[in-house]
Amino acid sequence: MWPAIDTGWRERLMRALPVSEVWGIASRLERRLGGHGVLTVWDLATVDPAHIRTLFNVVVMRTALELCGIACIGPEEDHTGKKQQIIASRSFSEKVTSTVIMRQALSIYAQQAATRLVKHSQVAKTLTAFAGTSHWAQDKHHPTITVRLPFPTADPVELTRAAHRLLPQIVEGARYARAGLLLTDLTPAGAQLPFEIFRSRHEDVGIATVIDRVQKRTGKNSLGLGYGGFRPGPSWQMKRAMLTPRATTHWAELAAVRA
Repeated sequence: MWPAIDTGWRERLMRALPVSEVWGIASRLERRLGGHGVLTVWDLATVDPAHIRTLFNVVVMRTALELCGIACIGPEEDHTGKKQQIIASRSFSEKVTSTVIMRQALSIYAQQAATRLVKHSQVAKTLTAFAGTSHWAQDKHHPTITVRLPFPTADPVELTRAAHRLLPQIVEGARYARAGLLLTDLTPAGAQLPFEIFRSRHEDVGIATVIDRVQKRTGKNSLGLGYGGFRPGPSWQMKRAMLTPRATTHWAELAAVRA
């Protein structure tokens, strides 16, 4: 509808409207633009785009070009059904005080994160591992590390190795109340296939999928990967004895009635 408006009327309207009427120009940016003489929509449409980029950023430059009728802002990508990030984290039921136990916790979280990636047909490029004592602890300690993976992956072995890079920061004897992993830079699986020499053989055989299927049939503590495969379940995991029965979604938890 806007391109169909007469050029003369369009110019009059743009001269009359303040620059804040443009989508994306908030009050703070409006004041900064005003400091450079850009007060109306017309001013922004006729300013030198290269100069605007130098003073502000490429987003403002693209907005100015759009006002000139130059299409440079594509439609927003549809993220429906896609995860932007995946978090595997829990508070411990009892404090973790050793590197050995923290290694196990990080291994289990990496395994869980890999399963979620496979579920959503995605791979991750960046992993952040973190741990922390209670906010009320006298000696607070919150180590964290961000690892750029060598290639986008959902391989639990690769994710576990990356998560374990947090361990040198763990202080023996500190009472950690929580730990976890954050996966970001997610992309659809198969969109960027690495060269054969960089591919993980573990990912090719679908270890994450196999572990998930076995656990669903025989229980979460029946099978694990490496340090995350100990049985019985770790004592630091959240206590679920008082968990409300899930009779509507789990056959094993249906209420039994005897007459």
